[in-house]
Amino acid sequence: MPDEREVLTYEQFGTAARDLARQVVDGGFEPDLILSIARGGLFLGGALGYALDVKNTFVMNVEFYTGVDERLDLPVVLPPTLDQVDITGANVLVADDVADTGKTLELVRDFCAGYVAAVRTAVVYEKPRSLVTCDYVWRRTDAWIDFPWSSEPPVRRRSNRPPH
Repeated sequence: MPDEREVLTYEQFGTAARDLARQVVDGGFEPDLILSIARGGLFLGGALGYALDVKNTFVMNVEFYTGVDERLDLPVVLPPTLDQVDITGANVLVADDVADTGKTLELVRDFCAGYVAAVRTAVVYEKPRSLVTCDYVWRRTDAWIDFPWSSEPPVRRRSNRPPH
């Protein structure tokens, strides 16, 4: 893997979130709720919630990445799990920081299928290899991305991490 990296600052993230909100509005989609994919999608989901005046927000905890370009074989939904009755019939905007392989977005989109009225995806970055072509994308890149919330190591590493 090349050492090329895309570096996102908090200021650029603010611009990205507003640009994505504008894409959603310009596209005519009116989400009833925003479903953020934790952890990276929490930032975008909150920002889109404010920009689109959507207070109804939900979270799906999905683990896939274990390190820089290291991942599990398949994404795993972590508890607590979202109850599909909470999203039934809604227009759902799924928010995540990046569509890398697209497997996480595919898992969440498939979870929503058959229950929601419509589902759209919004990401800050989309990579060319993503299985999911997102509806709203701020930038496309093939580089590893340094997000401002995850580019520094934790202040304190948890010694008693719960099993997945």
